Amino acid sequence: MSIAATKSALADIVTEADREVETLIRARIAEAAPEDGFLGEESGAEPSRSGVTWVVDPIDGTVNYAYGIPAYAVSIAAVAGDPDPATWTPLAGVVFNPVSGELFTAAQGEGAWLDAQRLAVNDPVSDAGALIATGFGYDPATHAGDLARLAKVMPLARDVRRMGAASLDLASVASGRLDGYFERGLHPWDMAAGLLLVTEAGGMIGGIGGGAAGRAMTIAAGPDLFRELVRTITE
Repeated sequence: MSIAATKSALADIVTEADREVETLIRARIAEAAPEDGFLGEESGAEPSRSGVTWVVDPIDGTVNYAYGIPAYAVSIAAVAGDPDPATWTPLAGVVFNPVSGELFTAAQGEGAWLDAQRLAVNDPVSDAGALIATGFGYDPATHAGDLARLAKVMPLARDVRRMGAASLDLASVASGRLDGYFERGLHPWDMAAGLLLVTEAGGMIGGIGGGAAGRAMTIAAGPDLFRELVRTITE
């Protein structure tokens, strides 16, 4: 493994594997669906002529990958409309953890699945609290705000997890391994497949004040916990 570059901050790395995986996925999609658009983390955008755009994160959790931590994934989604979580219509998505071999899939109106197992979110309402995941941006200037937000959420939590891969956090909410998740600063490729997994598993997705998920905030959980997280994070 070699570090090819940094992105938004010195800690935000790109490996040669990121670029190679995205190049392979982009080539396969172009061969199978040449009219479709493409939005990738590493290679940018190709406008759609069909109305469908593929949104790809070749290695979500690159720092985990670089350090040998087995929590990273390939995330691929197909969306209709512009590749913007506020306006797109998600059509299909997959999140694959190559270490565990787990393949999470979802299609609009067809449910969310882990292999042959249909997924359903948890929606805990108890004094024990919820198991909640979050993440922190790479820019040190954002850390104080992220930590203050976490402090506000802690009364709702039995404990907190920080896995370092948004696609796996969202897949974990869909599969009931986590009760909820929130994070500021996600890009479309971080969330495209995971958002569909959560909604097809019966969960809810949104942002601050009940708006759309996006860079400002992404919140995912079962309906009751989702409303509590939105209220707590927004107030």
